[in-house]
Amino acid sequence: MKFVDEAVIKVHAGKGGNGCMSFRREKYIPRGGPDGGDGGDGGSIFLVAKDGLNTLIDFRYTRNFKAQSGQQGSSASCTGAGGEDLVLQVPVGTTVLDHDSGDVLGDLTEVEQRLRVAHGGFHGLGNQRYKSSTNRAPRQTSPGQEGEVKALRLELKVLADVGLLGLPNAGKSTFIRAVSAARPKVADYPFTTLVPNLGVVGMSADKSFVIADIPGLIEGASDGAGLGIRFLKHLTRTRMLLHMVDMLPIDGACAADNAVVIERELQSFSATLYSGERWLVLNKLDLVPADELEERCAEVIRKLDWKGPVFRMSGLMSDGTKDLCAAIMDSIDAQRQCELASPELIETQEQWRLQVQAEARARIDELADSRRRQRSTVQVDPSSDDEDDDNDGVEVVYAE
Repeated sequence: MKFVDEAVIKVHAGKGGNGCMSFRREKYIPRGGPDGGDGGDGGSIFLVAKDGLNTLIDFRYTRNFKAQSGQQGSSASCTGAGGEDLVLQVPVGTTVLDHDSGDVLGDLTEVEQRLRVAHGGFHGLGNQRYKSSTNRAPRQTSPGQEGEVKALRLELKVLADVGLLGLPNAGKSTFIRAVSAARPKVADYPFTTLVPNLGVVGMSADKSFVIADIPGLIEGASDGAGLGIRFLKHLTRTRMLLHMVDMLPIDGACAADNAVVIERELQSFSATLYSGERWLVLNKLDLVPADELEERCAEVIRKLDWKGPVFRMSGLMSDGTKDLCAAIMDSIDAQRQCELASPELIETQEQWRLQVQAEARARIDELADSRRRQRSTVQVDPSSDDEDDDNDGVEVVYAE
């Protein structure tokens, strides 16, 4: 299956129908007067967020969409039929931008939320509209207006309360499997996660939260290395991040140094996201010798100069996972209570998220421009089948 989280499409709203020039002609009714009707309005184009969709794959190959035009008016004061609106379904969490200007047109974060992205053309006027006391037989009509034409950039960002951050094989997918019904792939080699995964953690009948796992980051990710940079934008909607650290890496690396690498890459990607709430989770403690446990944990905290919450656990053995989930639920509940007590906090948080998304978008665009410049300096074999050259802004990742 293909996971597509970006697409560039072109939408063309319908043209308004032309007005009609006609005069009433009936037996025994002289000087019937003008009776040309107006045209119909052109159809508009809407995007609607649908539950159950989790990819923009529908826009991978079909990229041009045109709404129906309005019909021309007719005699007997008949108005032309309006063009039918075109409704395109997108996943919940889709951000819509004007591809040319970069302006955000809307954010579809709720099921069945609708956004008009192209307005249909206004109808033309028939000659009966121009009738007056001094112009009894007008021969004037107006044409219908053209519908709006826009190039849109669609960006899908998963909706989650908590985002997982860490190197490949840090145990993020194992943690989701341990606390939710999600079953992402888990193996003893890096990059088993190729696309974002979501897990719903149910704490009680009426309390739950959603965790998002993205492909692991590596050193140089903020400069385009690895897979993680493509998906870091999915963490821009979360309330908090969990920085998960493998306390006994399989390659023998220092856990503290690995943690510093991730913090540095996150800061390079978005300074605003780096300043948000983030918890440190020391994972795979069941593999660390008991006599080295405290020293290793202290070293990670010291090298990071960590001031926030710290949790210790083993995702595979489910040790400490309940305490971590309970603390997350308490934190989310406290945030929601603060939002109810001070509604202005919602606006502040929304501005924060918009800033994070703007920084993430700028960083991704910068890397894309850099790749295009590099490709332009390399002679490409015309016989090669390179999908990326034809992607035209669509980001595709293949999952097993």
